[in-house]
Amino acid sequence: MKALIQRVRGARVEVAGEIVGAIDQGLLALVGVEPQDNLASVAKLLHKLLNYRVFSDADGKMNLSLKDVGGGLLLVSQFTLAADTKSGLRPSFSSAAAPALGAELFEQLVELARQQHPQVATGRFGADMQVHLVNDGPVTFLLES
Repeated sequence: MKALIQRVRGARVEVAGEIVGAIDQGLLALVGVEPQDNLASVAKLLHKLLNYRVFSDADGKMNLSLKDVGGGLLLVSQFTLAADTKSGLRPSFSSAAAPALGAELFEQLVELARQQHPQVATGRFGADMQVHLVNDGPVTFLLES
């Protein structure tokens, strides 16, 4: 699994003009699932999402995690993260998980996140979503499980 994370001051996801998920300060995670991913991948990625130190401490150093600052976590499925872009000028999606597996593992990620963190919001799997965010920094990292 992959997650492109952005430290945000706020973020929301809309589907057909309706806000389906929103957070204030925290992390926006765009999540891609690959065919070899499994429950262990889900658990490892969630551990990183909750504990990766991207928030500033009193000295301005990135020493605090999402758990430390009590921020929100906005999880958005994005199969394009698993695309193969190494050759040509058009992405190949053969390296992305099939939709059924992607949906299953993404939902497991959401369920586990809600068990371990108080503020979790999501987009809608497979929907045409509009993601609005204020990137704080900007700070953006690609995490892999």
